[in-house]
Amino acid sequence: MNASERITAYLDELGDWRGETLARLRELVHEAAPDLVEEWKWNTPVWSCKGNVLALGAFQNHVKVNVFKGASLNDPHGLFNAGLEAEASRAIDIGRNDAIDEAAFGDLVRAAVSLNRGAPRPG
Repeated sequence: MNASERITAYLDELGDWRGETLARLRELVHEAAPDLVEEWKWNTPVWSCKGNVLALGAFQNHVKVNVFKGASLNDPHGLFNAGLEAEASRAIDIGRNDAIDEAAFGDLVRAAVSLNRGAPRPG
């Protein structure tokens, strides 16, 4: 089973709102940065481009988006709400009834990819 198949199986196995939410986040990642490499690392979905960009995970009461170099990114929409004290990464915790600002999430994914590619950071 390749990484994409393993991720699909993982999302299906969840069988609840967490799987649905992570599946939508996966779609948004693919829409924002279709050239990212989808991988299965540490028993979780990871996307990379010149290094790890982001990972998704399911927990009992929330799902998490971990942006590996999130501390170096601007977050004008205030998406980061977890891991704010970490040296390099930042995270977004999403609960069952939380809405996802899809446009802002796409912008954040594109910014994270640009950072990994070495593009200068805006503003």
